[in-house]
Amino acid sequence: MGDVVGGLGRRTLLACLPLLRERYEPTFVVVNGENAAGGLGITPKIADQLLAAGVDAITLGNHTYKHREVYGYLDEQPRILRPANFLRSQPGHGSCVVERDGVRLGVINLSGNLYLQAGRPAFAEADAELAAMRGRADHVLVDLHAEATSEKVGMGWYLDGRVTAVVGTHTHVPTADARVLPGGTAYVTDVGMTGPRGGVIGVRRDQALEALVTQMPVRFETSDEDPWLMGVLIGAQEPMRATGIEPILMRPPQ
Repeated sequence: MGDVVGGLGRRTLLACLPLLRERYEPTFVVVNGENAAGGLGITPKIADQLLAAGVDAITLGNHTYKHREVYGYLDEQPRILRPANFLRSQPGHGSCVVERDGVRLGVINLSGNLYLQAGRPAFAEADAELAAMRGRADHVLVDLHAEATSEKVGMGWYLDGRVTAVVGTHTHVPTADARVLPGGTAYVTDVGMTGPRGGVIGVRRDQALEALVTQMPVRFETSDEDPWLMGVLIGAQEPMRATGIEPILMRPPQ
């Protein structure tokens, strides 16, 4: 599932999860929680809520360190990830392996380098993380949290045949290019966001428009209009090979 935005995004995710499990019977659920706390970052309390609801792993991005209270938690909780190509001195880790029903899923979180501040190159870090994970996972999902679509597309081709899936997050708008690449890797440039579609990528539209029109600083708040869950369903049978990828767009049950 794509970037969970604010309290409305969290409530939408939690409301939709039972229906998703009934309809698709997923083995694993991976969620980007980058914007889960008031639209920026995440807190230990929110992360614990998502994990308790059955989320197997949480990925993050450029707002990882918005809340200082999460710093120690990032080191202690193995199933919440910050981009692996942040500096090694920064709190947290960039990958984990989760297991269910005898299947092991490796999850790797990366940040783009174009227009975002990541301490180290994403492509070299992808190689290092895969080398460290060799033999420990049956499937690998890579979340590339990046601004530039070219960087995401490039990562998909770079890892094709070496991981099960490369999914893009960060831009909050689902793209229409979900496919399985020739080497067997499922790919999509952006899975979208789980939050208020009635705003501007999650922000109240009046505030976003004021900032765009006046070119002056405006305090942003999370919109509360038209919540949707956005993500992708990835199918896989043989190790490191996807059989399909399809978008999921769902309004919370009334």
